[in-house]
Amino acid sequence: MTKQLQTKGSIQVIERMMSLLDALSSCPEPASLKVLAQATGLHPSTAHRILAMMTGSRIVERQEAGTYALGIRLLELGNIVRSRLSIRQVALPFMHNLHEAIGEAINLGIRDQDEIVYVERTSSGRSLVRVVYLVGGRAPLHLTSLGKLFLAAESKAEVQAYAERTGLPGKTMRSLTSIDALEAELEKIRRDDLSYDDEEAEIGLRCVASPIRNDEGIIVAGLSISSPTDRHNPGWARQIKETAEAVSRALGYRPPGNA
Repeated sequence: MTKQLQTKGSIQVIERMMSLLDALSSCPEPASLKVLAQATGLHPSTAHRILAMMTGSRIVERQEAGTYALGIRLLELGNIVRSRLSIRQVALPFMHNLHEAIGEAINLGIRDQDEIVYVERTSSGRSLVRVVYLVGGRAPLHLTSLGKLFLAAESKAEVQAYAERTGLPGKTMRSLTSIDALEAELEKIRRDDLSYDDEEAEIGLRCVASPIRNDEGIIVAGLSISSPTDRHNPGWARQIKETAEAVSRALGYRPPGNA
């Protein structure tokens, strides 16, 4: 057998392994050899041989009833991947793609206690960079679109506690400085998965943001588009939401009903 044929055969085995893993992941219960062969289009003897190999590596587990399920090794590997995963590294390519599409600054922020911290930014190059949006910059949660995403994920009691701790200080005449106004805003965010900053942190600057969730469905970061008010485009809401959802999927998040 030539080296080229050996390589082709190895690739074919890998492809068949992946098809079996996909089939197993879509089955809520352990699946029989017959079901897996039908789902993948593989001959039962071929499926059996590959499943035996994966069972030996603990990628697949063979149950007493002769059925198969995803193995514990996948969980071990998944935990290693998750521990090494950087939200910034995952999000950056998506941020650059969105930046190229709209030409405005894209911001990535995470929560640090009662503040939002900006950990990455693509500059629009068309306006002066606002100090609050510099990488490493901080702002109270209730003053920014990104920060309000995290508050929207909390209970009413937790939001009340935040308001009492911080006093809800304002920066502009548009800042949300009362608990009632903040709660009304948070209800909209919970409904739409979108958050806005309408000149609340700085006059002349508007933002729209959407949350990034990890594989457990927890909000771990947020993406926002910031621009001068006169350049703000309502259509960006859909784009930032789709981009944040794509980053969430890359982190392992699966929306309810789409697992």
